Amino acid sequence: MPRTVVDPHLRVQRHPERGVYDRASIEAILDEALVSHVGFVHGGRPVVIPTLHARDGDRLYIHGSSASRMLGALADGADLCLTVTLIDGLVLARSAFHHSANYRSVVVFGRARPVDDAEEKLHALEVFTEHVMPGRWAEVRPPDARELATTSVLAVSLEEASAKVRTGPPAEDRRDEQRTVWAGVLPLRLEAAAPEPDAGVPVGLEAPAYLRGYGRARPARPRASGEVEE
Repeated sequence: MPRTVVDPHLRVQRHPERGVYDRASIEAILDEALVSHVGFVHGGRPVVIPTLHARDGDRLYIHGSSASRMLGALADGADLCLTVTLIDGLVLARSAFHHSANYRSVVVFGRARPVDDAEEKLHALEVFTEHVMPGRWAEVRPPDARELATTSVLAVSLEEASAKVRTGPPAEDRRDEQRTVWAGVLPLRLEAAAPEPDAGVPVGLEAPAYLRGYGRARPARPRASGEVEE
């Protein structure tokens, strides 16, 4: 099959061999990540705000208080850049210069669409809840009318998105290969500790199975830009 055609402004410039552009790989990174950072210009100054996100098909939802400066600016049509990064390991080389990290990241450009329809807003909040903790929405009270009114939800298209991925061992200069120093990768992952019940939880009420087995699934390795889809 032919290689994917990528708009120049989405193509990775530094280490282009790490660019990943197929939608499945981009979605997998977004689905595993919990935190994203949203950059925009407000009052003539650059601002970057950390937030939660959730993907629903070909769009991302972000949400927060209706009084949020970020959500207000984005709802008014400000250009945005949303990024997520997953750190998979520390790459330790035989030289200080070649130390690095293995990572998977996504950058999304665009403008946000305010979600004003009550049905879509409620759906978006369900998507958020299930993204953070699958199986939770069915057990808890859904938002009431007041809570919906004080919550803003925005949708961001994934039309302008690309990923960048580094995997593997350190890149070494030949002059350093014989140095007697440990080199390699220290893998890292997000791991949940034991659940800590709230004081009001009745004695004997166990944590649900989805909480006891919680984890952020790691997808298959994304394809780099030079690889062809099967």
